[in-house]
Amino acid sequence: MKIKELVKKLEKAGWYYSYQRGSHMYFKHKDKPNKVPVPNHKGDIPKGTLNAILKQAGIK
Repeated sequence: MKIKELVKKLEKAGWYYSYQRGSHMYFKHKDKPNKVPVPNHKGDIPKGTLNAILKQAGIK
């Protein structure tokens, strides 16, 4: 999955872009206290990293 696809999936689930630090974008949710870091690199996100991000976001 590409970064843009993941960002769209997060935004559809209610997450919004908060800030960027280095090569990672951070997303927040109005109803959840945690932040979800998303690497901002070229190419596809590795499967394990993708699963971890989706799990942190409560999507998977």
